Amino acid sequence: MEETIKYTPLHDWHLMHGANMGSFAGYDMPMWYKGGAKEEHLSVILSAGLFDTSHMAVISVKGKGAFDLLQRCFSRDLAWGKKDGKDASMTGKCVYGVFLNDSGGVIDDAIVYGVAPSDYLVVVNAGNGEKLASHLRIHAGTHPVDIEDHTDKLGKMDLQGPLAGRILQDAGAFSGMDIREMNYFTFKGHFLGNVSGPSINGIPVLLSRTGYTGEFGFEVFMKKEAMPAIWQSIIDAGEKWHILPCGLAARDSLRTGAVLPLSHQDIGDWLFLNHPWTFALPFDKGKKGFTKPFIGKDALESNMRTHSHVTYPFAGFDLRKVTTSKAPSVFTKDGKKIGNVLTCVTDMAIGRHDRTIISIAEKNTPQHIAIKGLSCGFLKSEVPLKPMDMVTLDDGSRKIDVEIRADLRPHRTARHSMDKMMVS
Repeated sequence: MEETIKYTPLHDWHLMHGANMGSFAGYDMPMWYKGGAKEEHLSVILSAGLFDTSHMAVISVKGKGAFDLLQRCFSRDLAWGKKDGKDASMTGKCVYGVFLNDSGGVIDDAIVYGVAPSDYLVVVNAGNGEKLASHLRIHAGTHPVDIEDHTDKLGKMDLQGPLAGRILQDAGAFSGMDIREMNYFTFKGHFLGNVSGPSINGIPVLLSRTGYTGEFGFEVFMKKEAMPAIWQSIIDAGEKWHILPCGLAARDSLRTGAVLPLSHQDIGDWLFLNHPWTFALPFDKGKKGFTKPFIGKDALESNMRTHSHVTYPFAGFDLRKVTTSKAPSVFTKDGKKIGNVLTCVTDMAIGRHDRTIISIAEKNTPQHIAIKGLSCGFLKSEVPLKPMDMVTLDDGSRKIDVEIRADLRPHRTARHSMDKMMVS
């Protein structure tokens, strides 16, 4: 049976502007445009790039039981401390975490948006809307919760890069807003227009200080039919700031350099333990247990001291990479196989000065250093490793030496304040 290919509301625009299209999660998506993935990657580091992300799935969870359901199913603690003896509201805030199964494996990672105390949005990866909505309905049981999968009913785009704020300002998105309130992982407005907030061309949007690149930027949600007009408005407003439309290739290399996982590649149906993304779990101070119950908790706790596989970031010494479709293996310097490669891409914005990784965005980069890009990614090892350890990746056609790292691309801007990023 042939798979039915889906199209986003911007499909015609992508074709008209020379996008190289490819299949991703059942959608025909732009991989890159005429200038290529390298140019798009660098645009997000140095200016701004705009991504069509309307293939992502959005689920609304509403009702008196909505908070309790998400608190039980989601890994992160959604109770933002206590204020006057009551749980502080997460209204206007976003939280990244994972939904686990009973075995401690990842169903999907997600961002939960607090629209109101009994009204939440859950943004998950393309193709996973129905799966996660079903998971939530099963665990909701007879409790008063309304769960709706909005897959293919909404438009979504990501504007990422240091000039993203100035572009949105020129597009009129901040009219009547105090932009200083737009902190990292907060949002304003709603695509339904049922709350006050930002709009573009008079069209209400949900504007979120989030993204998947590690750089300063926003995710913009709107009604599906409004997407082409809003996309063009942002492209037009960003022309003087050298904005570029960007495809999924640059999205993949940017998120890897920012040490962000790809669901069902770097995280998946195996124990969500021993990885760089511990912030997605509600560890107690000693990291020996968790501060709240959630689905998968028991499986994680029972394996916490015995689970041996560890996921590490790595960086190479030049552009060369291995092909993950060939299931590359990881070897020690004495030839012992210890694991496998999960992701391997090239971050075009980084290079090396001795054993220090430097970014093209750094203001004090030595002039004699030519930054041409480095391979980087994630590997899963059966033995403990530490930063600066050397291993060899082998996909059967190519071998490359790489270095285990605690972090990858330096000087990322995602957490910078609006004040800092809006200064001319």
